[in-house]
Amino acid sequence: MSLRGRIDRRFESPEGDAVEALTEGCDALLDHMRSEYKSWSDMSCKYDGDTESRRSIRDDMYKEFAGSLHYYKGKKYIKVVGDNSVRAFVVACTNDKKFEFGDILMPAGWKAPARNFRRGNVLDRTFDRVSWSGVH
Repeated sequence: MSLRGRIDRRFESPEGDAVEALTEGCDALLDHMRSEYKSWSDMSCKYDGDTESRRSIRDDMYKEFAGSLHYYKGKKYIKVVGDNSVRAFVVACTNDKKFEFGDILMPAGWKAPARNFRRGNVLDRTFDRVSWSGVH
């Protein structure tokens, strides 16, 4: 039997409503990160002065940041990327030994998450440990 015809059963991917719920949860995660960035930039302008030129720069920076946030689906994880750096990983398989479907993990590097403990869950919308710069 050729390797091309075999199905990889190590990572069970969800189907149907679970995929839709995960997509909505990841979109909510990105929205949360955008709103955190907006709050942070508004707070910094309060201390630096709120002139027209600073507002224009702040708005341009927000648009650039918001446009850079996106995610990729891999075999086991969804990688959340912004400004060419990994911000978070989301568990996208149902048979992980340690984590539940939708758990948010901190990145250990570009390719893999830190698997010590979860930082939230996109299905529950628990984003307590998520800021605009990523998870902590």
